[in-house]
This record gives sequence, C-alpha cells and structure tokens, in this order.
Amino acid sequence: MGQTSLSLENFEKLSLFIEQHSGATDGLMPILHEAQDIFGYIPLEVQKFISKKTGISVARIHGVVTFYSQFSTEPKGEHVVGVCLGTACYVKGAQAILQKFKEELGIEPDQTTADGKYSLVATRCIGACGLAPVITIDDDVYGKVDPSQIDKILTKYH
Repeated sequence: MGQTSLSLENFEKLSLFIEQHSGATDGLMPILHEAQDIFGYIPLEVQKFISKKTGISVARIHGVVTFYSQFSTEPKGEHVVGVCLGTACYVKGAQAILQKFKEELGIEPDQTTADGKYSLVATRCIGACGLAPVITIDDDVYGKVDPSQIDKILTKYH
C-alpha cells in the first residue's frame, strides 16, 4: 500500500474516475475505494475534493470513511498488519499475538513505524474463524498463528 502523494496528477485520476462513475445511484463507496487506492489513504483534503465533485457533504463522506475499517484518514505503511480480535480469535489468544506485534514493531494499533514500513491494525472478524487466531499482512492471511511465529512471518516482508 504505502503512502502516496497528494499530487495534482492523483487528484486528476480521482476526478476522472468520479466523472466516469457519476451515473451510479450511489457511487460514494466505489469513489472512496478508488481514492484509497490512488492516495493510500483518504485525508480531509481528499474528502473535501470528493464532496466538491459529487455534491455529497463532507460530513457524510467523513462518516463513511471513519466507519469502514478498510478506509484510513492517515497514511498506511508499506505493509499493513491486521490482527483479528473477533470473538473466535480473541478466545484463541489473539491478544498475545497483538502484544507480540506491538513489541516487534514498536507501535500501537493504528500507528505506522517511523520508517513507513509497517502499520498495525486491530481488526474485527474477518470471516476465517475456523483458522483462529488469524492475522493478515496486506492480502496474505495466516491462520492458527502462535506468537512464536511472528518473527518468521515478518521476515517475508523485510
């Protein structure tokens, strides 16, 4: 993922996407997904731009951005580490896994390492309860994770 520039070129890409999808009944979700893909996050500046282009209030856009966990108002690291804290994962020891990541990366959930390499996110159920406890790193899913495996898993992303 990684942080991307709030460049004019990226705003032009988003503007083109909005124009091409303006016929949709409620095109906000696809627009937000595209904005997240283009910029890597959706800061207030981008939310205001979307509002201006679509006529949807900034308050509504901000509400949607902050409600859904796939959207972020802060830049994310190159690799996003998600630790599921849903019931099944929590019962099977997800808290210890989250603690191990906090120690290894030196950050709290919703923070990014100083080098921009990793972001840590505590997520809710991702629908892989049979594999509990589950973590995700970018699009990779790891099931039945034990805290002792964290070092080895992270080496794949160095």
